[in-house]
Amino acid sequence: MTRRTLLAQCTLPLLALKGRAGAAGSPKARLTDIEIFRVPVNKRGDWVLVRVRTDQGVTGIGDASHGHDPQIVEHIRSVWEQMKGRSFSEVEHLRRIAAPLVARKGIGGSVASSAIEHAMWDIAGQVFGVPVYDLFGGRIHRRIRSYANINRATFDRKPAGFVKVAERALGDGFDAFKLAPFDGWPKDPAAVEPHIANGMECAKAIRKTIGDRNDLLIDAHSNFTLERGLQLARDFEPLRLFWLEEVCRGIDNLARIHKAAKMPSAGGESIYGVKGFYPYIAGNAVDILMPDIKYCGGLLECKKIAAMGEGAGLTVAPHGPASPVGNIAAAHVCSTLPNFLILELGYGEAPWRAELIEPHEPLHKGYFTIGEKPGFGFTLNDALIRKLGSRA
Repeated sequence: MTRRTLLAQCTLPLLALKGRAGAAGSPKARLTDIEIFRVPVNKRGDWVLVRVRTDQGVTGIGDASHGHDPQIVEHIRSVWEQMKGRSFSEVEHLRRIAAPLVARKGIGGSVASSAIEHAMWDIAGQVFGVPVYDLFGGRIHRRIRSYANINRATFDRKPAGFVKVAERALGDGFDAFKLAPFDGWPKDPAAVEPHIANGMECAKAIRKTIGDRNDLLIDAHSNFTLERGLQLARDFEPLRLFWLEEVCRGIDNLARIHKAAKMPSAGGESIYGVKGFYPYIAGNAVDILMPDIKYCGGLLECKKIAAMGEGAGLTVAPHGPASPVGNIAAAHVCSTLPNFLILELGYGEAPWRAELIEPHEPLHKGYFTIGEKPGFGFTLNDALIRKLGSRA
């Protein structure tokens, strides 16, 4: 085989992509405009969405939701000024300019750059006429299992409050449920043990509600010391958890709990980049990695992190109580991961959730089904955004 023949064969897949039916615009398209929208959801935060446009009129969407962070729009504009005029394909360049922003601004910087990255992949899929998952190696999972994070819709933090939301999610067909029953950690040391006892009662009530055939996930939100965390893992053994998430802080402490616990451990939702995840993996901190496509650096970063985890024998369950845009973007990458386990969904936050995108969010009985349309295959529902939110 000659060098020329080899190069020709290597470029055939890209040429095939370019020629796919439904392709829009040119591979030489440049990023020209961005729109930012803020949609209030509840007291936990807003959904912040971006829509990026090329000089050929192709648009892509992304998720920059980060609670009520007042600086997120400023961060997005800072990243955009460095990406405007560049090719939609320059994801690695975006990755390079994002790193110093994250170092200065923290997780908000990652959320901002990740949202633009989501939109760039959406544009790329449309330009080449393929779903985003085809740009990541092709899908191997046609349905993406999700769990109902009932924590975000539960404001009565007693067993009855959690049960009420869990019953709704059960009725909607979910078969996996997560709660963080230890949130609102008391400052008074004398109130800590009663607070933990209430959390345990909440977890027991959910196990009773969902039965033994469904999965129960617990997020401890790093509230515990190592010693109390080890005891917590023992206390949860009768509940047969699907996983116990982020009991305490510190890789060494997590590794000790991981080694001692009789249930799988999960974590990593706030870690940025492959460099952040590497010591987490090497330190044997968890069984299940939880990169968030907003916090970890985007879709490509999530794919890289998952590949590292695959090499270490770990599964991946992306964190993401996100907007429908974020969940759809994550589902595209999840569909390509050999070590994918389950995807998070913030259950019950807004009754109009599914309508925020068009077509509506493809979630049925706890499973996402991603079609074959180019890009993500969805657009923003502008009428609903005008009604509920505002342009930032």
